[in-house]
Amino acid sequence: MRMRTVYIVSLGCDKNRVDTENMLYLLHNGGYGVASGAEASDVIIVNTCAFIESARVEAIETILELARDKRKAQKLVVTGCLSQKYRDELKKELPEVDAFLGVREYEGICGILDGLLECKIQNAECKINSKDKFGRIRTTPNHYAYLRIADGCNNKCAFCTVPSIRGPYLSRTQDSLIDEASKLAAQGVRELIIIAQDVTRYGSDFAAAGGGTRELCRLLEKLSLISGIDYLRLMYCYPDMVDAPLIEAVRDNPKIVKYMDIPMQHAADKVLRAMGRKGNNAELKRLVDALYTAIPGFAVRTTFMVGFPGEGEAEFAQLKEFITWAKFRHAGFFAYSREEDTPSSLLPNHISEELKAARLNEVAALQAGIAEAQNRRLIGKTVRAVYEDIDYGRNMFIARPLFSAPEVDSLIYFTAPFADIGRDVDIKVTGAEGYDLIGLTTDD
Repeated sequence: MRMRTVYIVSLGCDKNRVDTENMLYLLHNGGYGVASGAEASDVIIVNTCAFIESARVEAIETILELARDKRKAQKLVVTGCLSQKYRDELKKELPEVDAFLGVREYEGICGILDGLLECKIQNAECKINSKDKFGRIRTTPNHYAYLRIADGCNNKCAFCTVPSIRGPYLSRTQDSLIDEASKLAAQGVRELIIIAQDVTRYGSDFAAAGGGTRELCRLLEKLSLISGIDYLRLMYCYPDMVDAPLIEAVRDNPKIVKYMDIPMQHAADKVLRAMGRKGNNAELKRLVDALYTAIPGFAVRTTFMVGFPGEGEAEFAQLKEFITWAKFRHAGFFAYSREEDTPSSLLPNHISEELKAARLNEVAALQAGIAEAQNRRLIGKTVRAVYEDIDYGRNMFIARPLFSAPEVDSLIYFTAPFADIGRDVDIKVTGAEGYDLIGLTTDD
């Protein structure tokens, strides 16, 4: 009997990527192979994001494009956040889709696909609500992997749809995480990128959890003891929870990369209050000061939203002043998206799309200048990086500095007699090109 095959398109964030990897594991165990392209598969799966309008548009366009070209016998399955939030509407608007599965409904995916392919069910859906995650077939390079320590979110940011899609915050047990991390290390993973919608609230739902970031610090200590794991990287830490114990843990543990992703969203008190965010401008400045003081050279990645309802010229100016003052190593920006069923959608004083776009361009240009200035200060210095790829057009190797996370941050292009993918390399910086660096290995 010929092995049935699937082709998966994974959209959205790295948390969605982990869901895709979980599905691949379940499908493999259920006897399914992975096709090299959509045209050669029995089933096409689109794992979707629905965080903001642009993500939904991308998902719908991808589904329609794949639906246009699918063969009569092929099945098309849509999973993830879009299915979770808009299943009923999608059933009516996308009759080309054979099944919809939400974000915690993957356990029965093989049974659903079997039924579709054997024509035993039509327009299927799976109602299994899985609490625990499964094994994974990784889609990242061998040397790094994402470790999702929790799902859902209890923060009530006025603009965010995640709690309504992913549900309440649900931490995984330490034992399950240590077990998974040990297996990843045995596969050659050297860097674990710790992710959740809110990493800093890990364990807050445990009955005996202490306050602050105690459970997260305990988890990081245990993960750092795993043989083969050289680096732990923290992503998505909420600023109000980056406390002294966590800063000390990052400072004192040599395996924790001196880097943290801290989405701040804005820096004007009026906007932060309207967003439902905790903290204010002064507290954000104290946090940045505390990190830079405790850990010289510390790299902060953050995210800011422009164009939130009521963001006037004064508030936008305060945001720019904060960005200029903080000199973040990495910062991303996006424009406010009015999402139904969120408190912010009901606020007055919404801003035009034209003004949002102009402000987005302005802060992006501001950060680009800051990043380039920081890079130029590195010229002549040596940085530790991980070799990851080759740019054949430039005839150069590509590495990722330790102050950068995969896929979202700056790179360093370098020359060397030889490079071993996934291994550390010390690179002398000889130049800067915008966000990226140019260099050569110290033994050239």
